[in-house]
Amino acid sequence: MRRMKIYLDTSVISHLDAPDTPEKMKDTIALWDILFRNTFLEVVVSEVVLQEIADCPEPKRSFMVDQLKQIRREVVLRTDEATRLAEKYVAYGVLSQNHFNDLLHIALASLNRCNIIASWNFKHFVNYRTMDGVNAVHLIEGNEPIRIASPSMIIGELDNE
Repeated sequence: MRRMKIYLDTSVISHLDAPDTPEKMKDTIALWDILFRNTFLEVVVSEVVLQEIADCPEPKRSFMVDQLKQIRREVVLRTDEATRLAEKYVAYGVLSQNHFNDLLHIALASLNRCNIIASWNFKHFVNYRTMDGVNAVHLIEGNEPIRIASPSMIIGELDNE
């Protein structure tokens, strides 16, 4: 059995310090602890995540960079194949072109065989419309399905194992 691969979108890293949303911050820290200490999980981030972090103002940017350095992770690069898959998501109406980076996150996670995308972005990621749309495109295109979940959902599932 291959290890579970979890793709982290930028919102997860950002919520490691989010005192305005204490419950999300608590669950994100709990997920971070699981990622830090468990060798059965592979963590994936993309250059899209790194660019979004680089675009953050200080001191948030430095905090997020420091936190990311604490865990083992694979950094995946944007590819033409990922861009094409994100364009297919747009063509099938999963999200609009205005949210192309969000679609790139999903495409990169999918093409790099991640099992799950962790995100706090309920508007564009963690909702049935996006999940169903992405997996419908994957079915048409011959890609594996992918799950998208909040850190709360993931820690709940991992606690049950």
